[in-house]
Formats: sequence, C-alpha cells, structure tokens
Amino acid sequence: MKRHIVIIGSALSGNKGAASMLEAALAGLTQRMPDASFTLLSMYPEEDAALNTYSALEVVDARPLTLGVTINSCALAYAMLPPLRPLLRCQPAIAALARADVLLDQGGITFADGREKFLIYNIASILPALFMGVPVFKCAQAMGPFASPINRAAARVFLPRVRSITTRGAITHGYVEDFGFANVEAGADLAFTLDHSAADVPQGLALPPGEGVLVGLAPSVVMQKKIEAAGRDYVRETAAFADYCVAQGHRVVLIPHSVRTGTDKTHNNDLPLCRAVHAAMADATRAASAFLDREVDARSLRQLIAACDVFVTSRFHAMVSGLATATPTLVIGWSHKYEEVLAMFGAQRWALAYVDYSPQRLESRFEQLLAERATVARQLAAKLPEVRAKAAVQLDRIAQIVGSAA
Repeated sequence: MKRHIVIIGSALSGNKGAASMLEAALAGLTQRMPDASFTLLSMYPEEDAALNTYSALEVVDARPLTLGVTINSCALAYAMLPPLRPLLRCQPAIAALARADVLLDQGGITFADGREKFLIYNIASILPALFMGVPVFKCAQAMGPFASPINRAAARVFLPRVRSITTRGAITHGYVEDFGFANVEAGADLAFTLDHSAADVPQGLALPPGEGVLVGLAPSVVMQKKIEAAGRDYVRETAAFADYCVAQGHRVVLIPHSVRTGTDKTHNNDLPLCRAVHAAMADATRAASAFLDREVDARSLRQLIAACDVFVTSRFHAMVSGLATATPTLVIGWSHKYEEVLAMFGAQRWALAYVDYSPQRLESRFEQLLAERATVARQLAAKLPEVRAKAAVQLDRIAQIVGSAA
C-alpha cells in the first residue's frame, strides 16, 4: 500500500526556514520510504506550486480562510456524516487527508504565550486531521510558555490528542513536560538535516572582492516591527551597522532569508526591508557589499551563509543555517526559541534579546564574536553531528507511525 504524508505549517515560498524544514522532511522520509507521496497544505498555493520541483509532492490550497472555514468544516462533516464522504473527498485537502497515514505539523512556534492571535491557526492546522482520525506528528518546534489562560486551556485540550510532539530545545521541552503529557520527545530542528553543497551557491551573485572578513547580514521584518514599536528606526540602524562593518575593513553580504516573489507584502517577506536597508547604506558600504536581491531556495541560502566568516541575523532559520554550517553566528532574538537552539551548541552568549538591543551593544557583541570566531567555529563544528542526529530521530519516528498505519 502506497504511503501518503500530509504536511502543514511549512512552504517552499516565503520563509526559507519553512522551506528548509519541508525539504528536509521530503528528503529524509523519501530515503526511508521511497514509495511515499506527499501533500502540502499550503498558505501560498500558487507560489508554492510554481516552485515545486518534487514529483512526489502535491500542493493544495490551504490559505487561512480556506483552512479555517472550508477544510475544517468539511473534515467535521466527514467525521459526523459518513454517507457524505465521497462528496467531501472532492475537496482536495480532504481527499489528501482521507488517504493520509500521518499529518506533519511543521509550524515553527505554536501554542505560545504572546502569540495568542495565531492560536486559531495553530488549532485549525491540526483539527481536520483529528476530526478524520489521522495521526498528527508535531515536528520539532517551539511551544510555550503556557501561563496565558487561553493558551494554557487550548494546549490542554489539543496537545494530548496529538500522536507525538517533538520539542526543539530544552526550554520548550520543560514547558511541555510540565503538563505531564506522555507524547513528548526531545529533538532538534528538522532543518539541521538539510544537506547542501558548493553547487548550491546562488547563481549570479558576486561576493565583494578583497581580503576583509565577510559579514553576512540577514534582518527580519518581525524584528523591524518590534524595534519600530519602541520608536526606533530599524532600517537606519541596520544600515548603520553595515556602514560600521565596512568602516572596520570588512565586507558585507545582505541576505533576505524570507522572500515572496512578486509582492511587496511584508508577511514572510524580508526583501522590501532589505531593499530599504541597502538604499540607506553609505555609498562606500554599497561598494563593499553584495545584495541578494531575489528569491533563492533554502539550500542556496545555506551555502551562501556558509561562505560568510561571521553571520548576524534575527531570522530563526537563518540562525539554524549559520549553526548548521559552523558559521559563527550572532542573533538578535525575540523568543526563547533562539536561546534553546543556541544552547545545543553551547553558544547562548551569542544571543542578544531585542529588549536589550542597541547599536552599541550590537557592535560590542559583534567585536567579541569576531575576536573569537575561530574558536566558535570549532565549537559549532564539534557539536553539529550530535544535533543533526538528534534532529533525524523524528524522521524515524514518522516512518514508524506510517508503517504502523499501512
């Protein structure tokens, strides 16, 4: 019997962290189950379909309104009204779930205090599978804390009904374990298993010439909103940091790690921000810099980050690519999800919380990392095999669930 796996919460377009999780799952599970087929319930169905080069992957419309209303309603009807099932299978997502052995939830952070506005989506992502009796496997992700009454109540109702939860670090694991659930396993982000090679370097991008340290810079619209809410000018300050690097004799490559081609909408799209940062740089900085002014795939981004001597970012999966390539990485973060992954490498000191961020602190921490970069690179490289192995365990677990359902 052919195995079928449905995936939600990731994408090929937009956030390339989501793409790296998706592509890692496709590669790892196909290796374990060569006959497997996949359906992606996509928030960006047209964009994802245009980028889909996987013959075993079907892209189905699961935009938020479609997911929340149509798919969830049809899934409930499927559960309660068996005579209607042949008709309901005309809805593509329902048809995919009806033949699925498992649903993989690849949301990067779910059921977390402070993100209550996303709670409906977190629930809607897994509810159709629960209605239809499809096992739900939550791939490694951040969750918690659960102090908020509404988040805590939702977690108590829905998380015990999930077949398996893989936590992405010790902080999340502690939050989830405190509930006393039996369906939790410690893991690592699936994107750590994504392979890349020199052949994946972005075509047509000329890195700045010279002997200076190459500094990768990947800003984030999420961080922009947080910094500007505090009355600061994130674009100007990011450009000023690039100016500072070039004034110190370094070279800079500006990397949007989340891009949606053909739109200026900023959700999951750092390209408009990076264009503004590039325009705000001094002329001398632009002359000593490269700017990846387009969308490329997750492997190409990882290879570009690997070419950097030091990497500075606020994008979570850009950080993961830095760690996965043993590139000394400095992170300006807004959640425990950064710290708990850095902790796997003993690199927590290279996280700067956005509430503590200032241009002066960034420059100071950057100079410390620059001075210790050789030691840091060796430390990351030494820890990487253990983290990759920990991430790969969830692929074995998924294969076991699929095998038991076949």
